[in-house]
Amino acid sequence: MGTAKAFKPEKLVIGVLTTRPERREELLSLLSARFGPADLVSTPMAFDGTSYYVPEMGDGIRRFFVSLRDPVDPSTLADIKCDTNALEDRFREDGNRKVNLDPGLLSLARLTLATTKNRAHRIPLRRGIFAELTLLYQRGAFQPLPWTYPDYRSKEYHRLLSEIRAAFKESLQAPSGA
Repeated sequence: MGTAKAFKPEKLVIGVLTTRPERREELLSLLSARFGPADLVSTPMAFDGTSYYVPEMGDGIRRFFVSLRDPVDPSTLADIKCDTNALEDRFREDGNRKVNLDPGLLSLARLTLATTKNRAHRIPLRRGIFAELTLLYQRGAFQPLPWTYPDYRSKEYHRLLSEIRAAFKESLQAPSGA
């Protein structure tokens, strides 16, 4: 029998889809107020791998990523997703989302995303939130799985997530208090 141990903290990374770039600073301020300061905010990228969000959000959807400085306990992923859902509601217009927040946890071995959508490959957490193993880190690179979203398969995302992972790895190796 194994002995249960505390989880090692993981890096909180939030993928942001938006059609309201003029509200970016407001959103970043709200994310920092809830989750602490960001250590990286990426350049916005075209989001054109799917038209799934266009009916609700409109054309011109862009994605950027926010990496939060302070690692979090992975057992809090469901609470984080509920908090980001509440933040999305603050940006609704006429009942439609104009901001979609996809929180995920990056460890040295994987990227796990939170979702409200139940599928066979997703694990129920609590409060109606599921966890999806989205990418594995193997052989020095991120590897997609059969269900990995098309955008998360892109070299652009892998390059950015590898940069975040490298900084996270370095922070884990730094002496305490550094």
